[in-house]
This record gives sequence, structure tokens and C-alpha cells, in this order.
Amino acid sequence: MKSSHDVIKHMIRTEKGSDLLTQNKYLFKVDKRSNKIEVKKAVEEIYSVKVDKVHVMTVKGKKKRVRQKEGMTASWKKAIVTLNSESKIEVT
Repeated sequence: MKSSHDVIKHMIRTEKGSDLLTQNKYLFKVDKRSNKIEVKKAVEEIYSVKVDKVHVMTVKGKKKRVRQKEGMTASWKKAIVTLNSESKIEVT
């Protein structure tokens, strides 16, 4: 069984993530093997909040080139977590 800190890697702080804060939604980078249920339990346990919805998506790696060598960046998974109207996570 995975711990909550194994499922949630970190909160993503980007422009899109900042725009979602106004809608009480938070953006997280999560483990590639985790599912919506595990993400919901982990966020509720770590931040002591009530989660309404979880949307999970896989971000495909991009092609990158350094001189003559071609490669790919790693694929990763992100989750958009919608909290209950009374719940809030303090973002510093």
C-alpha cells in the first residue's frame, strides 16, 4: 500500500494552476500508477480538507534534441482536485 506522500509528489504552481485557485481547484503532480481514489484519499489526509472531485490526466513526454542526440522527456500524471466550498489549502 502506498503512503499519501508517495501518491502526491507536489503542487504545481503555474499560471494555469493560479487561475484554477479562484475556482477552488488545485493542481498536483501525482504518481503515474495512482488513480482518482488514491489521489482523493491522499489530498484529504495530507491537507485535512474535503475533496469533491478529482480529474486525472497523463501528460505525454515531448521530443527534445541536444546537438545530434534526440530523446524524449518523461511522461507524467497530473490531477486537478476540486475542494468542497468550505475547504481551502493555504498556498504560499
